Amino acid sequence: MRGALLRYRIMAYVVGVLLVILMCVGVPMRYIWHDETVVTWTGMPHGWLYMILLITAFDLGRRAKWTWKRLILIALAGTVPFLSFVAERSATKDVKAKLAKLEAAEAAGPTESEVAEPGR
Repeated sequence: MRGALLRYRIMAYVVGVLLVILMCVGVPMRYIWHDETVVTWTGMPHGWLYMILLITAFDLGRRAKWTWKRLILIALAGTVPFLSFVAERSATKDVKAKLAKLEAAEAAGPTESEVAEPGR
């Protein structure tokens, strides 16, 4: 799950930065100064990378056993400037808590039912 979290975090930051540049720099340049350079160079990559973000979010959500509602909200966060950073923090906090819980359970050793029925 750590690898899936790392992939998701990287994509969330990249997509988030591109979206902020697109909306805060590219759109004003396009409509005020009629220069589409920034929109051209950030809009298309943001769209393609957003598709990869969706894949990484789905992969992480499947491994972390998120509800569909949470997964959809995390995925939609890549379409609102600055929200992908908030969603990334929320997802990271959730996954790290789940990882800590799993590690604590592994450190505690096998449960009584696992000892009573080995091989199951």
